[in-house]
Amino acid sequence: MHSAPKHSPPHIQATTTTARQCRSYPIASVELIADDRIVLPMPRNDGGRRITVPAVPTSTLSALDPIEPFDPIVERLGRLHPKVIDLTLDRLQRLLKRLGHPEDGLPPTIHVAGTNGKGSTVAFLRAILQACGRSVHVLTSPHLVSFTERIRVAGRLIEEPALVAVLEECEAANQSAPITFFEMAMAAATLAFARTPADFLLLEVGLGGRFDATNIVPNTAVSVVTPIGIDHERFLGDTLAQIAGEKAGIIKAETPVAVAPQPAEALAVLEAEARGLNAPLYRAGVEWRLEPEGETARFRMGETDWPLPRPGLAGAHQFANAGAALAALSVLRPSGLTQASATAGLRNVEWPARLQRMPANGRLARLASPAGPVWLDGAHNPDAATVLAAELATWPKKPTLIAGMLRSKDYGEMLRLLAPQVEGLIAVPVPRSTSGLSPAALVAASPDAGGKAEAVNDMETALKRAGERRPGMPVLVAGSLYLAGAALRIEQGGA
Repeated sequence: MHSAPKHSPPHIQATTTTARQCRSYPIASVELIADDRIVLPMPRNDGGRRITVPAVPTSTLSALDPIEPFDPIVERLGRLHPKVIDLTLDRLQRLLKRLGHPEDGLPPTIHVAGTNGKGSTVAFLRAILQACGRSVHVLTSPHLVSFTERIRVAGRLIEEPALVAVLEECEAANQSAPITFFEMAMAAATLAFARTPADFLLLEVGLGGRFDATNIVPNTAVSVVTPIGIDHERFLGDTLAQIAGEKAGIIKAETPVAVAPQPAEALAVLEAEARGLNAPLYRAGVEWRLEPEGETARFRMGETDWPLPRPGLAGAHQFANAGAALAALSVLRPSGLTQASATAGLRNVEWPARLQRMPANGRLARLASPAGPVWLDGAHNPDAATVLAAELATWPKKPTLIAGMLRSKDYGEMLRLLAPQVEGLIAVPVPRSTSGLSPAALVAASPDAGGKAEAVNDMETALKRAGERRPGMPVLVAGSLYLAGAALRIEQGGA
């Protein structure tokens, strides 16, 4: 077995004007602000100051871009500014001021942070609130096929002409000032939300929490923290405590927080932050529980004791996500929240690429024939792979794994976790990605290297090979949300 090399991003050397010390900074943490200058985030013990130094080539920065151009709108946003993440709210606050502070017109917000399960939790929140008869705005990320998936205005996906219109308005107000991809998307969504009435806004954090663009909302009604794990270490830190500290940044003074099951180290940080802000904390296994009972489930919180169906998204881990959603809504108590509306929401929830079984008559299944059902999952870090492996362990037949992963992820550990629960690996490139790992490198990192692992050039070939290798056996496509998006484009007839 070959282990994946430790990811070591390129660094630049910079001499600070405050301490006259030379420090090394990951290139991926800098922000290009002019043709020859970049800005660097300073460590917290430097008081949050930032410095400028001579810039590295834009092409070097772009090679580390974490956001892939899936459609023309994304490409248009990308042309506004190099898409390199610098964790600060200054640029977005400046733009919102020029737009007349549309964030002040947003409805009560449910703000969701965490490492895994954020999108699923938002999906449960949306389904239950809609079952209550409430209208909701939603912002999620990333998208899988089209950028318009990220924004729902009063329950409906934003239409492309409306999205283009708010983007143009934001571009004009921005006046060519430095702005990142996600910040411009947040500003455009904020404009769209502020102009259409809704009862609630569901907001998924993009990265971290404390300095994430979504953290400009002034009207948080309840915060939700889904399971925290190790991911995005270059930006958030390489320990659970450091990462939890960034996620805890969405907690607001005297505002309730619903917390999904957490590692002890992460929970301690969340509890300390909540105490410091006098924010009521509702923890999984303490203040609330959603547990299986045979073929059904039961939710308990305070005086609430509801028998409910199992969550409508596959996998035992969805109990944590659905439970966090129910806990947040039990605190919020929106009009119409009853056992019946909770039941309807859990049953009717939809969220693609989360252990999603593809239609038997769909294009993916036809390509994989005579294999068994094709499943799609967006697991893309070791914690998500652990959860996925636990679910696969309950399957009567091991699936063939079709995987593509990004170089920035701990792909060796992910493969090690999944290997006991799958029968062979077919490695593919991540389409339209500058950050994807080559199929050959993925095979080399696999426990099945030289045996049941093989590399192919595209998803279509991988599906056909899965059918040839193991007729009648299930197929699982996993390893990256970007790969999941590519699979969904094939399913929908695209390339």
